[in-house]
Amino acid sequence: MTDERPLPAHLDPRAGSAATGRAPRSRGSARALRSLAAVLSVLLLAGSGWGWYLGRVAEASVNRTDAIPTSGNSDANGKGHAGQEMNLLLVGMDSRTGLTAQQKAEFSTGEADGVLNTDSMMLVHVPADGSGASFVSLPRDTYVSIPGYGTGRLNSAYSRGYNATEGTDAEKDSAGAQQLIRTVSQFTGLQIDHFAEINLLGFINLSTIVGGVEVNLCQATSDSYSGADFPAGVQTISGADALKFVRQRHGLPGVDLDRVVRQQVYIAGMLRNVLSSDLLLDLGKQKAIIEQVGSSVTLDQGLNIFDLAAQMQGVQPGNITFQTIPGLTPTRIDGADVLEPPSDREVTSFFSSLNAAPAAGPSSAAPTSGAPPVSPASVTVSVLNGSGISGAASTTASALTTAGFSASSGGNADRTDLTTVVHPAGDDAAAALVAGQVPGAAVAVDDSLPAGTVQLVIGTDFNGIGQPVTPAAPVADGSETSNERTAADSSCIN
Repeated sequence: MTDERPLPAHLDPRAGSAATGRAPRSRGSARALRSLAAVLSVLLLAGSGWGWYLGRVAEASVNRTDAIPTSGNSDANGKGHAGQEMNLLLVGMDSRTGLTAQQKAEFSTGEADGVLNTDSMMLVHVPADGSGASFVSLPRDTYVSIPGYGTGRLNSAYSRGYNATEGTDAEKDSAGAQQLIRTVSQFTGLQIDHFAEINLLGFINLSTIVGGVEVNLCQATSDSYSGADFPAGVQTISGADALKFVRQRHGLPGVDLDRVVRQQVYIAGMLRNVLSSDLLLDLGKQKAIIEQVGSSVTLDQGLNIFDLAAQMQGVQPGNITFQTIPGLTPTRIDGADVLEPPSDREVTSFFSSLNAAPAAGPSSAAPTSGAPPVSPASVTVSVLNGSGISGAASTTASALTTAGFSASSGGNADRTDLTTVVHPAGDDAAAALVAGQVPGAAVAVDDSLPAGTVQLVIGTDFNGIGQPVTPAAPVADGSETSNERTAADSSCIN
């Protein structure tokens, strides 16, 4: 990419996490991550003295947690792909902690049993040049593989890590966030670089500070569970009504998928507000928003709000997109209502397409100029069979041996649709040689592998050494929830 602005050191995934001090973490009840993007965008004045002051106010008061795991968090398209972008995971916790009985009644939150379940999740993708942002909703009922725990709803990953950890509340919180990030990384094929969480009261207060958000409903809706009761047409909502709006799912045609669209639309409205001239000229309102951020947001230790704001200071609503993972299918598994995702390859292909950098492929693992040459004979390859075809690993290892590699069968792997070349950091050149034998295979980094060893995990798309993998079929785009929309889109929704 030409004329590309590099990510600041605090945001660049290649730079690692900054070692900052830990502040006590407030675990308020937080369904509403949906306003956090708007909060970050309000720092668009980062280049001015006032913007510098606001950034320091936010940095001084925001809560921190050790959320980024040291393993199980890599990019399926290779280390070079991860270095071209920044991926931020936004979450809201399904908890009512901190709410009074009166507030629970006013906001119609009820009493949640699974207080550790992450209720709302979005992956925010920011290209290296800061030219825009892609928000992708990760519905809580998406049925995924949770590392170390089999399969289950995505919103249960946090509680698995939390409950499996002994120690202080802060240590358990960190373990929960890390387990969630490992799950999301494995599911999306992306490296998750940063983590952010906002609590329920923070969302309510922020929506009020910005003067409410204009939404447009195609038809009137009413729901006794969330307390939502809205007429059809354009209207401005804030505070408790805003919470009811983004919580409603009963009575909507697409149920949880329509609720996800509402969350996206409300974020878009928040962004339009904070990017408007009215707010950018209102210093008092800016300060109120930043102070609210500090009391209601938890970030990973390496995320610098000031740097992120500076990186995105040219973004406008038309450059910010919202979408939901396409191809999710409502179904029942083991008696539970879940959303079954499409194949692993389709999901990975979708998230890979978010990258604004040149398309990444096997060449992303190519050796850099000046690196010592690597020959097939010096590369040790362990072939794992995730295709479900008996003997595939042994046959493939023999073919690689014939091609000059030192290859052997590593046995069976979990069934997968995606053929992947896995290598430890520093062995990019060796991985590139193996990937060249399987055109179209994904490439991922796993530092638990010994140096000099490359794994080839065969998926159902594998057609043999020297043959391209079968490309994923395009995902049908027949529902509103799979359609991309921008923050400038004010069309009606359910």
